Amino acid sequence: METLEFIIYPDGRVEERVTGIVGSSCAEVTAAIEAKLGVVAYRELTSENFTQQQLTSQSATQCDRVSDNSNFSQW
Repeated sequence: METLEFIIYPDGRVEERVTGIVGSSCAEVTAAIEAKLGVVAYRELTSENFTQQQLTSQSATQCDRVSDNSNFSQW
């Protein structure tokens, strides 16, 4: 099951966690949302991002991203 979780911090940062997506398609799924959220300040790809999709998908991908509406390069 694909899951998108958003944590919104008091300072405006938004942390996005995606699970249930195998391979690099995680970025495709979240691209439109990230465009609306603002600048991506930090991106951490898990090892599952580099997993090849298999016929029996037992592994999941988690992509952690932090976006904010200001122009921070890092926080």
